[in-house]
Order: sequence, then C-alpha cells, then structure tokens
Amino acid sequence: MIRIAICDDHQIVRAGFKQIFSEISDIEVVAEATSGREALDIARKKICDVMLLDISMPDQSGIDTLRTIKQGQPELPILILSGYPAQQYAVNLLKMGANGYLNKECDAEELIKAVRTVATGRRYVSAAVGEILAQGFDHDATAAIHTELSDREFQVFLRLAKGESVSDIAVKLSLSVKTISTYRTRVMEKMGLHSNSDLTYYALKNNLLE
Repeated sequence: MIRIAICDDHQIVRAGFKQIFSEISDIEVVAEATSGREALDIARKKICDVMLLDISMPDQSGIDTLRTIKQGQPELPILILSGYPAQQYAVNLLKMGANGYLNKECDAEELIKAVRTVATGRRYVSAAVGEILAQGFDHDATAAIHTELSDREFQVFLRLAKGESVSDIAVKLSLSVKTISTYRTRVMEKMGLHSNSDLTYYALKNNLLE
C-alpha cells in the first residue's frame, strides 16, 4: 500500500484527488495539508510514502517547503502538482529534488502512474517535462533563463521579484545578509539583469509570481 499526503490549499482540489485514489487498491490517502507548515509537519512525522505538493501554498510557498523537506527528509518522494505550465517551474523544482512535476490538468491515469513511479524512488518525467529537458534548456530562449539558476538562487530570485528586501530574505531563509547579497549578484549575472525591477518584470512576463 502506498500512503500519500495531499498538500493543497484548495479543498475542492484535495477532494478531487481523494476521489481518484479512492478507487485504487494500492494507494491510500493518509494525510492532508492546507499550508506549507502543515506539509512540513506531515513530512517530519514520516506518515506518508509519497507527498503531492502544490506550488502555491499559504504562509510558505511549495518551493520553500520542497527545499526544507528535502534537507530534512531527502528520502521522501515529492510529486509537484501545479496549475503552472511545466516550462515555468519544472526544471528548477527537479533541480531542488522534486521527484516529478505534473500539471493539475493531467488525467487520472498519468497521476496514478506518477505516484507509483516516485514511490519506488525513481523520478517521473511527464511528456511535457521530457520535451523541455530534451531541448537542452535553449540559452537563446528568454523564457528559459531562470532554469539556469541553482535551487537557492531560484528561491532568492522569486523573493526579490516579489519585492522582498535582502535583509528580509536573509531572515526568512536563515542566512546572512552578505550571503543573500552574493546570491542576488549571481542571479543578476546569470540572467543578464541589472535591478530588482528587472527581476520583477521578468517574473511577471513569465508568470512566475504566485
């Protein structure tokens, strides 16, 4: 039996997933979370074999939640289920340790296949994500620039794009201001941008802000 936790702040989404899994004999929903902190608590208690995690979560984004869980419980398979297209987040989240990335509009058969795959410790790569990976992250495509960032750089980039200050980010990520400033410099260099407003514009243009 594969025990799964569904972490999504929308009740109707959780109900839909539960309905799908209720008809599957080898998969059981054992926990639900409506926020990033609740997801972290489930992971720490080690009560599930696979976690389904949404990107947009209250109090702590799914991106930050993913990184924190992978630091403390790296063996827990996490399958990202998002409403965002794969090209916006998939590559970065796979770099951060996600075991798979699916759009919420995927069909039930693919969702079940993905859960069974990651439960064995393997990664699940959907057709959409596979195509992106096969393209080799085309450096000439503006929309792909952010995929060149490391997982921590991506975290800092998103927070800067949202208007958070270097000092605020340092507190939230438990790092020094100097370290965050270094990450900011790296992000600017890799993306060829020059200011926080440039980062915000890029994030808005590419639908990266929740």
